[in-house]
Amino acid sequence: MKSDYPILSLCANLEVSPSGYYDWQRRRTTPGPRARQNQMLALQIEVIHAQSRATYGSPRIVDTLRKQGARHGRNRVARLMHQAGICGRQKDRYRVQTTDSNHDHPIAPNLMAQAPAAAAPNQIWVGDITYIQTEEGWLYLAAILDRYSRKIVGWAMSERIDTALVLKAFNMALLHRQPTSKILFHSDRGVQYASADYRHALTHAGLVASMSRKGNCYDNATMESFWSTLKLELVYRSHFASRSQAQSQIFDYIERFYNRQRAHSALNFHSPVDFENQNN
Repeated sequence: MKSDYPILSLCANLEVSPSGYYDWQRRRTTPGPRARQNQMLALQIEVIHAQSRATYGSPRIVDTLRKQGARHGRNRVARLMHQAGICGRQKDRYRVQTTDSNHDHPIAPNLMAQAPAAAAPNQIWVGDITYIQTEEGWLYLAAILDRYSRKIVGWAMSERIDTALVLKAFNMALLHRQPTSKILFHSDRGVQYASADYRHALTHAGLVASMSRKGNCYDNATMESFWSTLKLELVYRSHFASRSQAQSQIFDYIERFYNRQRAHSALNFHSPVDFENQNN
């Protein structure tokens, strides 16, 4: 209509002051303080999300913003993430059986149930094996996690799920941590951990073996949680053409991102390395 009639005539007929009309027009085309703040916040969210390798949801982004000196509500951050099409990790998919407890090797008692919470590094280690699908076939990953800091202290990968795989991860943990006191080592009842070679390695290094109850994954919940994190944040988002490609990306995830950068809710949103550095 304003292209057909002068603005002053329209204002007079509609009983609107010209200054009022121009002020309304300015407010329509110029974002207000809240809108400008949301634009800046949305950019910060995108940067943090990208730095997290597209894994952080609203709780970790809110915590990262607070560490940067900006305090915003989780609902506001979640709304801006939704508007930008940004989301955290996705849901779980499938499981492959990796525990063979049908063997004649000795089973260690479940000492984890009565053990106090770890108060320092190298008090409780937990170990387990998982699988990664590639176009060349399965790749198996064994890892050892320190219950105090959730840091992965030893790991190994192979196309074979055998005792050599878990021994390689164990030797890496010993090399990196060089423990000087007795450690409780907890695992499932799998034949790899119950084998004579692995039991000998634990005894020789001064560790005490503990094993989960039969068929009870909750006895090793911390390790299961790490597997879920790895799968949701890396494996399920990737397509591995070869085992070597998977190995390279898993190495990068564990050593560069998970241990050193990823904020962990159980550690007051510190990374495992930062948590150990600040508390020891």
